[in-house]
Amino acid sequence: MNKIAMVTGATSGIGKATAVKLAKIGFNLIITGRREEKLTALKAELEANNIQVLPLVFDIRNTDAVDSAITAIKDNWTNIDVLVNNAGLAAGADPIQDGLWSDWEQMIDTNIKGLLYLSKKIIPGMMERKQGHIVNVSSIAGKETYANGNVYCATKHAVEAITKGMRIDLLPYNIKVSSVSPGMVETEFSIVRYHGDKEKADNVYKGLIPLYAEDIADAIEFMVTRPPHVNINDMLIMPSAQASAVYNHREG
Repeated sequence: MNKIAMVTGATSGIGKATAVKLAKIGFNLIITGRREEKLTALKAELEANNIQVLPLVFDIRNTDAVDSAITAIKDNWTNIDVLVNNAGLAAGADPIQDGLWSDWEQMIDTNIKGLLYLSKKIIPGMMERKQGHIVNVSSIAGKETYANGNVYCATKHAVEAITKGMRIDLLPYNIKVSSVSPGMVETEFSIVRYHGDKEKADNVYKGLIPLYAEDIADAIEFMVTRPPHVNINDMLIMPSAQASAVYNHREG
């Protein structure tokens, strides 16, 4: 019987790449996101690997929507082996005094509260079965703070702390907890951060080769395919042209 993985934020970027990667190695997939048409297209793509796919359309910020979607999962999908908490975003890049409440709330509600809502629904089943693996997608921003990253960095620092707390609390239940912390990854991330300003988004990666979503998906695949006695606590992954959150080398 195929193992089951749930990947949040699967409509694009790291989430989509991770779903594709796990489908290729035989996982059945529960994919979640807000954009139904993208989930439907991804379902068709993944099923070409002769696996089963269950798309769930909801906004992870809405606890009632999360509760309804997870509660409605049928018996043959309830034994979730791997949960990839990928859904997350940065909104705005302003100094703290100029930040928008709407941006802050969106990041806190998605990156922290959404991760908690979903995890709280999935963890009891893993505890009952005494097995499971949770992978939280963090960031270099969870390890370092940089100018104009204030609240986004705070949310990813929270993901780091939650991951460590999960690992301790779930240790008696044989549940692995990991995190992956990417540096600069070229996805929709910067487009969202700059509220659709493509020029600003493109400038983030100008003059260097960033990471791509598939690079992080490779790391997640490695994490979830280790033998039972091995857990990868965290992976910090940077493009070769980036040394830290603020130091990078650009050509030209």
